[in-house]
Amino acid sequence: MKVAIIKYNAGNIYSVVNALRRLGVEPVITDDPQELSAADRIIFPGQGSAQTTMAYLRSHGLDEVIRSLKQPVLGICVGQQLLCAHSEEGDVDCIGIFPEQVKKFVPDSHDCKVPEMGWNSLHDLSSPLFKGVKEGDYVYFVHSYYVPTSEFTIATADYTVPYSAAMHCDNFWTVQFHPEKSGKVGEQILRNFLEL
Repeated sequence: MKVAIIKYNAGNIYSVVNALRRLGVEPVITDDPQELSAADRIIFPGQGSAQTTMAYLRSHGLDEVIRSLKQPVLGICVGQQLLCAHSEEGDVDCIGIFPEQVKKFVPDSHDCKVPEMGWNSLHDLSSPLFKGVKEGDYVYFVHSYYVPTSEFTIATADYTVPYSAAMHCDNFWTVQFHPEKSGKVGEQILRNFLEL
C-alpha cells in the first residue's frame, strides 16, 4: 500500500512518519500532484497557523490538489481545520470540504487554559475509523481552535464546549487530536484508516 503525507510547511510530520513505520508502512512525503493522486491513502497532518498554512497551500496549488483527491484522506489537527470552509484564526477561507466554521476556544473559567493541551476522552463514536476504540478512550490534543459539532461529526470531545473530535465527508476523514501521539488508541485509529 502506498501512503503519501502531504508535504507543506507543517510541523509534526515526522512523528506521523514514525507512527506509520510502527505499523509497517513506509510513507512518502510529497507535494507532487501526480504522486499524491497515485497514492492509496493520503495523510494531511498539521501544526501551525491556518492563515500562513493556507497561503502556502494556495501558492503551491495544493488546495486544488487536495480538493481533487478521490482516495481516503486523513486530516490531522490543523489538517482537520483547514478542510473546513473558514477559520477564525487569521479570518481565512480554507479548503472547504466541510462547510464548517473553525472557532477559537473562549475559556469559560480560570481553570480552562487555551490552548487545550493534553489527554481528553472521545465520545459518540460512529465510524469504522474507531473500530476497536471504546467510548471514553483518551487521545492527545493540542489546539486553540475547534470545529463545532455537525452532521459530519463522527466523534466528540468536550473542552469549554462539545466539539468535533473527528469528522467524515465522502473520502475525507479528520481528527482534531494527534493519533501519532495517542499511544495504542491512536495506533488503532491509524490502522483503521489504512484499512478503510
